[in-house]
Amino acid sequence: MSEHASFTRMQDGTKEEWMVIAAAHKESFKHTADRFIAMLRELENHTLGFACDQLQHALMAGTLARRAGACDEHIVIALCHDIAKVINVPNHGQIAAEMMRPYISDDSYHVIYYHQAFQGAYYYDYLGAPTNLRLQFKDEPWYDLAVKLVDEWDAPAFDPDFVVDPLDSFIPLIRKVFHDNPVAIG
Repeated sequence: MSEHASFTRMQDGTKEEWMVIAAAHKESFKHTADRFIAMLRELENHTLGFACDQLQHALMAGTLARRAGACDEHIVIALCHDIAKVINVPNHGQIAAEMMRPYISDDSYHVIYYHQAFQGAYYYDYLGAPTNLRLQFKDEPWYDLAVKLVDEWDAPAFDPDFVVDPLDSFIPLIRKVFHDNPVAIG
């Protein structure tokens, strides 16, 4: 058997070919953390009109979470909450949440997915949108974490002169959270 499948339509795959594909996927999982790290590094190329680039913002949010004594997962979601801005800014919360979903808790998933609605308290009035969108989630079990992420780690994290913890210091946590055995969702 070769190291790749020979079929050109999924319907034609054999068990042996699907086992080759499954093994290749499992091997690929080992590089997930590296992909997140590369995306974080790419944020340095995006200022998007803010006073600092998005990598500085991510590192500051992660540093603030770490200094507040947050757990490993919460530090990583603070660090990575805007990671999908390298793909699409308007939908970055939803994209990032889906990328992280197999590796994080349901509460953290919802926090990342909806964080823009929570941020709206600070600027949506300037854009003609309601500023109280976060209130629709006030009875959700993840509401307090979303408030903490946005109000304590995200919203204050745009200072280009803030001395952040370096990205390398977060890599062990990134590898711990984005490990090579994602939880199957379906």
